[in-house]
Amino acid sequence: MAVLGYKCFYQGLINEYGQTFSIGKIYIAEGTIRFGPHGNGFHLCKRMEDTFRYIDAFHREIDMCFVRGDGLIKEGYDDYNEYYEMYAVQKLEIIKKLTREEIITRGLKARNVERFIQGIRLQPQEIELFKAAFPQEDLIQRAIAYYQEGQMDAYQKRF
Repeated sequence: MAVLGYKCFYQGLINEYGQTFSIGKIYIAEGTIRFGPHGNGFHLCKRMEDTFRYIDAFHREIDMCFVRGDGLIKEGYDDYNEYYEMYAVQKLEIIKKLTREEIITRGLKARNVERFIQGIRLQPQEIELFKAAFPQEDLIQRAIAYYQEGQMDAYQKRF
């Protein structure tokens, strides 16, 4: 059964190993499909914010794509860090490259907005969007202050 999700690349649709991908193309991994940093196959995540675990979207320009995985599929998870529904797949189709606006819109609706804020560098107007969208969410406001605005005391205990 195919799985739909997201895959993050460095700008130019380049993965962390230097391979360049193209929209609309299907890629096939050779060998045994295994999940993890020493695995084999193409990684993708059900939730966009989880893709930032694999690529530095905070310090580098990225391309975010909507993808479909097929063929042999292995699921991975990390209970400690609450990363779930991550996959290594044999076949990967790059369906669509998301625009920056689509990325931000989906980030505002993310299951884990804090993880999204921690994982990608936001522009000043995007920071204001997140602040306005979550005015009463202290953890999100602190994540914005710390990760986006550099306020190192944002997570200190407040009395």
